[in-house]
Amino acid sequence: MSDTAVEILLVEDNPNDREMTLRALKRSNVANNVVTAGDGEEALDFLFARGQYSGRKVDDAPRVVFLDLKLPKVDGIEVLRMMRNDPRTRTIPVVIITSSAEERDRVASYAIGANSYVVKPIDSDSFTKTMAEVGYYWLAVNRGPLAP
Repeated sequence: MSDTAVEILLVEDNPNDREMTLRALKRSNVANNVVTAGDGEEALDFLFARGQYSGRKVDDAPRVVFLDLKLPKVDGIEVLRMMRNDPRTRTIPVVIITSSAEERDRVASYAIGANSYVVKPIDSDSFTKTMAEVGYYWLAVNRGPLAP
């Protein structure tokens, strides 16, 4: 994998959570290249090389997608559904990272094909630790279909 290959697509509309996640990943030295999307539509544009990402190759997929559920424009469940319905993105691991502890959200996420479901800790120290551990697992420990 080159240094410019996207390791994580972080789809998060909350600027504070996005920044804390990026800091946790950087501090734990697990991800060199993280692309962020602030809503579901931007995430789909990135994944399917549309709009501002039209010059990108769809085959240059991220190794993992960290996906919030409650997103503007297109919600996380629909992003996940579209990913799982397309052969180009079907095997990309998707980790739902959300503030929702609702059973229906968890069940729906797994039913559509989420690989993991993480409820964001409220405490900032716990949040940072959790995100570092999640990043470490998905990039250093797990050997998914797109791992080097």
